[in-house]
Amino acid sequence: MTEQAQDDAVSTRILTVPNLISFARLAMVPVFGVLIATGRDGWAVVVLALSGASDWLDGVLARRLHQVSRLGQLLDPAADRLFILVTLVGLAWRGVVPWWLLVVILARDVVLGLMLIVLRRAGYPPPQVHLAGKAGTFMLLYAFPLLLLGGWDSWVGTLAQIAGWAFALWGVGLYWFSGVLYLRQAAGLLRRREGEPA
Repeated sequence: MTEQAQDDAVSTRILTVPNLISFARLAMVPVFGVLIATGRDGWAVVVLALSGASDWLDGVLARRLHQVSRLGQLLDPAADRLFILVTLVGLAWRGVVPWWLLVVILARDVVLGLMLIVLRRAGYPPPQVHLAGKAGTFMLLYAFPLLLLGGWDSWVGTLAQIAGWAFALWGVGLYWFSGVLYLRQAAGLLRRREGEPA
């Protein structure tokens, strides 16, 4: 097997180093939820930063150790979505971000969730992750700790709030842009299926 083929191979293994990191990241979600709900913003920022770093690390290790797995392909985006959801609900509840931001981001996930159901019924796997989707997710995950720091009554808070909203708005744009790409990819697969002979 060539090195490229090894890189592209997707295993059914469960106990891999990247999967263990993803499990740990999932376990941090309720911890983060409690911290943000109780106003312990300093620790919440630390947990969110660790989550972002581990998200990058598990992807790098999966490729370098040739441990890309189907479970990992499910766990990684699931942890991202849960962190985004819990963070948005907590920040919106505390009035740090407006509720429309939560609605806009959740609407994209609902649309893509329906798309995945249609693809699965047609016998297709989920589409490959686009760089735009990853970039949008990273921007959102980095926007939230900055928006939390934006509550500080100092020049640091002011700069953090400006940078946080820049990351958030660009993140939302890329999040929806990738969503459109996924929808176009799914539509192409379904059109191709309709054109196949019975």
